[in-house]
Amino acid sequence: MLRHLCLFALLGTISLAAESTPPVAAAQTPKRYHLTKRASEIDPRTREHPAINFVFKDQAGKPQDIEHAVVDTSVAPRGRLVIWLMTYSDKLFDRLGDYGLHAIQVSYANKWFDLIPSKAREDGTSLGQMRLEAATGEDTSPLASLSPPDGMMERAFQFVRYLATANPPGHWEQFITEDGHGLRWDKVIMAGSSHGATTAARFAVHQRVDRVVMFCGPRDQRESWQGFPSATPANRFFGFSHVLDEGWTGDHYCRSWQMLGLQACGPITDVDASEPPYGNTRRLITRFDVKGDAKRAHSSVRPGDAAGKDASGKFLHEAVWKYLFTHPVEVVGAAVPADPECGVKLLQPAGRKK
Repeated sequence: MLRHLCLFALLGTISLAAESTPPVAAAQTPKRYHLTKRASEIDPRTREHPAINFVFKDQAGKPQDIEHAVVDTSVAPRGRLVIWLMTYSDKLFDRLGDYGLHAIQVSYANKWFDLIPSKAREDGTSLGQMRLEAATGEDTSPLASLSPPDGMMERAFQFVRYLATANPPGHWEQFITEDGHGLRWDKVIMAGSSHGATTAARFAVHQRVDRVVMFCGPRDQRESWQGFPSATPANRFFGFSHVLDEGWTGDHYCRSWQMLGLQACGPITDVDASEPPYGNTRRLITRFDVKGDAKRAHSSVRPGDAAGKDASGKFLHEAVWKYLFTHPVEVVGAAVPADPECGVKLLQPAGRKK
């Protein structure tokens, strides 16, 4: 009888324990996450700068500081964070997720470009100084008065720190330093197009990063920063532009690529006449038909409405885009001599107008 009572008591204890134990949370189903958050909500230290039209809301009350993030947990992660320095592009970010990359687009004080005095645009230093201040938030330009919370570096860090809490399945914490005070720049891919490509390159010359992807860039055709000793080695810069882009016809891209030393990683290569991995070069061009439209040519090299498509409607440069973001940085093409004609057009009156 005693044995039966003990067994009954034990079963009762087990039953009560089962009832009091909280249910185990179901594992998150791998999927693509797209997250948004306003920068001013993440970090109360951010400030508006009306002088350069950098505000949190437009006149209609529409938020202007929304930031975007994408990660696809169903894809094997590459352990790299892309920081995109232009307007958010779902077509681009979808592909970055497909590649196993984390990606963010940050809102930072970058609306100074049209407000720089015309003389300063041509003085050879002002554009680079302004780009660096917008990227770092540090005082590198007399034309601005920014602070770190409004620079790209701190904005990106604060956003990733927010994402680490808001999106645990994404494991964003892997991009934060052990002391919790900044980003792991050795895991960061800086990327942008046009103005954004140029700022990405300028920042990478200042701060070593894992890789730089430059769509239709960099420009700053009168500046010297492209030739500064670079914190990021040349083999980590990847450029892609259309030959009818005015930045190409004026030698701007040719000049910047050469000043960055990309000829050490291979020749300029036409992707439409070659196959991946394009001789492992870092200087890629396309000649696909844009009907002579230089504006379309400028924006045609990244995923979007202006990009080239085949007869079935598929993008022409899917392999190029994947190459730019994922090709092993240590694998480079055969070095070629610098082109003595590169940049000559910039010295001619006609070149100045381009």
